[in-house]
Amino acid sequence: MPEHPLKVIMDKDPELFSLLENMRELSFADGGIPLKYKFLIAMALDAANGAVDGVKVLAIQAMETGATKEEVMEAIRIAQYIFGVGSVYTAARALNDVL
Repeated sequence: MPEHPLKVIMDKDPELFSLLENMRELSFADGGIPLKYKFLIAMALDAANGAVDGVKVLAIQAMETGATKEEVMEAIRIAQYIFGVGSVYTAARALNDVL
């Protein structure tokens, strides 16, 4: 398993890491939006921001919680519509081994 992407923050500033984890837990807690859609939203935002590793991990998490490959691609379409073709290039690099 790869090293946690925030390991240096965990080691050097555990209080900041704790705040980040609390926000993540709050964001992905049970609520009105089903978890798979929360992961798809986060994935699309990471695609828009050029975060290849984030897109990959979030796509996997979305599919583990019931999202289909078609839903993953539809989320990328939305990211492209709002943020542009760069989202698609980021997604292509991230999803090459996932879909």
